[in-house]
Amino acid sequence: MSGKLRLGVNIDHVATVRNARGSAYPDPLRAAKIAEEAGADGITAHLREDRRHISDADIEGLMEVLTLPLNFEMAATEEMQKIALRHRPHAVCIVPEKREERTTEGGLEVAREENKLAHFIAPLREAGCRVSIFIAADRRQIEAANRIGAQVIELHTGAYCDYHAEGRFEERDAELARLTEMAAFGHSLGLEVHAGHGLTYETVSPVAALSEVMELNIGHFLIGEAIFRGLDPAIREMRRLMDEARG
Repeated sequence: MSGKLRLGVNIDHVATVRNARGSAYPDPLRAAKIAEEAGADGITAHLREDRRHISDADIEGLMEVLTLPLNFEMAATEEMQKIALRHRPHAVCIVPEKREERTTEGGLEVAREENKLAHFIAPLREAGCRVSIFIAADRRQIEAANRIGAQVIELHTGAYCDYHAEGRFEERDAELARLTEMAAFGHSLGLEVHAGHGLTYETVSPVAALSEVMELNIGHFLIGEAIFRGLDPAIREMRRLMDEARG
């Protein structure tokens, strides 16, 4: 396979910093514009049920000003479906969500909720949104995502990144092998394959090198790195590493 690997920049944690003081800054929309100038191919934002970072007003603003595609992450709830259908973003990514978690933990359980999810995503597809499902690198979940009519799967790279950070390199390599195999499997079913969660400068290259993966979504690390080097240079370095791995 050929083609440029796309970078989706997740701006959730710009909003986290803003909300820590209840102020109007830093502005996630400004971050989205900087990301575009720095080489991002899309913007990702997760409107959580508890609104802990991105707000409804942020989504309104992004839909008004963005020239890049918006990837709208959301739980499979009636409220979020209504919001997505009102805005009709380029893509919606269905993610698991628990109020007590710090961030999204693991992939969506598709196989056990197949009928419910099939009915949930049908109106989104009819509205013209590309539907993505955030799942673990698991054959059963990928098959279920394909059956319910998802066009895209995003493979959860969190375990791979955690193993690397903890120095558990055998487990990291086993998880990377699983990601490699399941990216190829998803592609063989006709699904577009994306990947994301926890990726850093140290961990991005092996995932970026997977030819079946068409997009990486990266956020928390880039916002953290921006504290030290600025958001534009932080994104440009990630873009460079991705291009180098792919090339």
